[in-house]
Amino acid sequence: MENVNPLGRRKPTTDEHIRKHPLLLSNAPSKPVPVATGTNWYTNFDTPVQDKDGKWWVGRGNLGTIRGGHCVCMPHRIKLDLKAWYAYYNQLKEGACVGMGCSRMMSLLNRKRYDAFWLWNEAKKIDEWSDTNAGDNNGTSVRAAMDVLRMQGHVKRTKTRIAKIGEGIEANKWATNIDDLFSVLQNDTYKKLGAIPFLNSWGETYPQVVWMPCETWDRLIKEDGEMTLIVDRP
Repeated sequence: MENVNPLGRRKPTTDEHIRKHPLLLSNAPSKPVPVATGTNWYTNFDTPVQDKDGKWWVGRGNLGTIRGGHCVCMPHRIKLDLKAWYAYYNQLKEGACVGMGCSRMMSLLNRKRYDAFWLWNEAKKIDEWSDTNAGDNNGTSVRAAMDVLRMQGHVKRTKTRIAKIGEGIEANKWATNIDDLFSVLQNDTYKKLGAIPFLNSWGETYPQVVWMPCETWDRLIKEDGEMTLIVDRP
């Protein structure tokens, strides 16, 4: 049976953006911030398993096969993600995960809802692929979404739907290993569990918070993964 849950993240054709703008000790955030990730998505991740404590898990044991690329958000504090956002950030049948994951990251920081479909469409206009255009169902890269947020800003979920540079970002940096992620998320619970949770964009058909072991995240980073944090505008 074909999986009905869409994906939509594409691997950039080069890692130049990561090499040019890595997370360093000198530019690491002083306060915890969320992370947007673009990685391979394995079939294992489609079916979270609940443990005796009520936590949902993926990424344990055999990962299965790669179904495509996907973008999700790593929260720095789980309780900051509202129940309303869980339902709101739903890509439906669209390949809009990059817009969703990156917008969810912005919501965790700014406590506002953003137009994730707008971000997805704008990213397709400027990415490196000729077959991605606004209005189609093709995916894009996290890098392209970050470029939009820096150059155009973002659109709040209001009647006007106008992009404002002040709703965007000053810059973004790229984490390259698990230690980078811990230094950004700054959450002792994650270290204790040896796992980092993520927030997906399939609405309420998927658990709001799902945990993944650090060794699996490390594998995904090495498989041309993109892990970005932002420097917000003042």
